[in-house]
Amino acid sequence: MLSLVGTAIGAGILFLPMNAGIGGLWTLIIVTALVLPMTYLSHRGLSRFVCGSGTPGSDITTVAREYFGVVPGKIVTVLYFFSIYPIVLIYGVSITNTVDSLMVNQLGMPSPPRWLLAGVLVALLTAVMVAGERTMLIVIQWIVWPLAALLIGTSLYLIPHWSLDGLTAVPSLPSAGATIWATIPVLVFSFSHAAAISQFSLAQQRAYGPEVAPRKAGAILRVTSIGLVVFTMSFVFSCTFALGIDGLGDAAASNLPVLSYLANVLHNPVISYLGPVIAIAAISSSFFGHYLGAAEGAAAIVRDVLGRSRAPISEGRMKIGVALFIFVTTWLVAVVNPSVLTLIETISGPIIASILYLMPMYAIHKVPALEAYRGRLSNVFVTVAGLVAVSGILFGLFR
Repeated sequence: MLSLVGTAIGAGILFLPMNAGIGGLWTLIIVTALVLPMTYLSHRGLSRFVCGSGTPGSDITTVAREYFGVVPGKIVTVLYFFSIYPIVLIYGVSITNTVDSLMVNQLGMPSPPRWLLAGVLVALLTAVMVAGERTMLIVIQWIVWPLAALLIGTSLYLIPHWSLDGLTAVPSLPSAGATIWATIPVLVFSFSHAAAISQFSLAQQRAYGPEVAPRKAGAILRVTSIGLVVFTMSFVFSCTFALGIDGLGDAAASNLPVLSYLANVLHNPVISYLGPVIAIAAISSSFFGHYLGAAEGAAAIVRDVLGRSRAPISEGRMKIGVALFIFVTTWLVAVVNPSVLTLIETISGPIIASILYLMPMYAIHKVPALEAYRGRLSNVFVTVAGLVAVSGILFGLFR
């Protein structure tokens, strides 16, 4: 649960209020009702996809080849990489903007050259990963639970600033539908811990055996999803009530996490310093979890490209090469500073949905090993949610 929560809490949650709350109270209530079944059922489906392999110990890329064949399996490997890799890029943008805002608005320092600030921050995050998985896990353990407590505490602390002005109006059906449609990819991104599901499922296989693992994984995922939805949506409601519609629009335009924006506009000493610290901790913890998935996918792609035409690359050289690739590309994107919400809506959300929502449902429908899970209403719900999230790329491009 700790690793799953740490993977899920990141930039998406800190940008979610600007997207989910902009439609007002009633749209936010509808989104909240959707997010729990979406989160739980989709991750349970992906875990079943991994656990259903006839060869226990196979990760998601290997299982995809077992189910679909070599060429489709390679396609899944590429999609898996691109469902996680853009998230790493998003965290490079987010942590650069957050630290820059902290230095300028709270510490009264001049804004440093963006290329230098981004390079230092991305290098520090990457260095933790290069130091080893054990170092990363230690850092996450020190971050996740205090982070969850701070998010809940911030939600309560904002109560005196609440105002429902402009939030209670009932939106028209087209307006509400458009807001929900745009929000679904952000929900998928914000609550996704898909990058950890493959290794999580393998750990359940090792601990409980292939027969019991799917049931045990489902139980853990259910509790994880409930916990994430309770404290995350409490945070979203509280930020929405504190900022209002106009404040949410200004926060989105600033390209800052909502806590950093609150720190700048409330002029409250607690929020001013605590908000950016929470944002930095959330971005860092989730960067680590998604870096692992991106590195795993990148290494698999390199091996597929090289095939047997060359001598195999050692694990050490592969690790360093992947780290350099992720560092350089994340640094460059952080310097360019694209809109985080645009990246989420048009790239990360739809691609994650294709892997997390649609691929397991297709496998359940087609693969004999997963036949026991067919004919359930939950499969229809996950498929529809996945299609809506994938179609979000069209909405993002043409709205």
